[in-house]
Amino acid sequence: MRRTSLRGAVCPLARSLDEIGDWWTLMIVRDALRGARRFSEFEKSLGLAKNILAQRLRQLIANGIMELRPAADGGARSEYHLTEKGRRLQLVLVALRQWGADNLFGTGEEISVMVETATGQPIGQLKLVAEDGRPLGLDEVSVVRRTAGRAAT
Repeated sequence: MRRTSLRGAVCPLARSLDEIGDWWTLMIVRDALRGARRFSEFEKSLGLAKNILAQRLRQLIANGIMELRPAADGGARSEYHLTEKGRRLQLVLVALRQWGADNLFGTGEEISVMVETATGQPIGQLKLVAEDGRPLGLDEVSVVRRTAGRAAT
């Protein structure tokens, strides 16, 4: 079955999901945020078939989420690095991580926790806030159509 493109959708969520494609893409970005750079590192961490991993990495490069750079050690192989666009996906991953932690784990179940590097303390929960910083409840937000202008900030 052929996937329908959402690239021209008015909804930013639909366009985002079109760009991401599937869960493997976010898992690759997760590993890159943790420091993975080489094809073999992604392959070992994810256990993904080489052909599928290669295709996902090519798509990430084509979408401007990752870029290939010469290896830092001067070796013949290239390394995969997140672009600024790719690094901005960290917030999306944190939101998904926190949702999963709150909804998909039982009491006493082992779970990985995101911590602040400098202190080792868990990070705070993401919250919806108004532009002036006021916290907002889920029932205090809605979606309206506007002309794009701040998409890349």
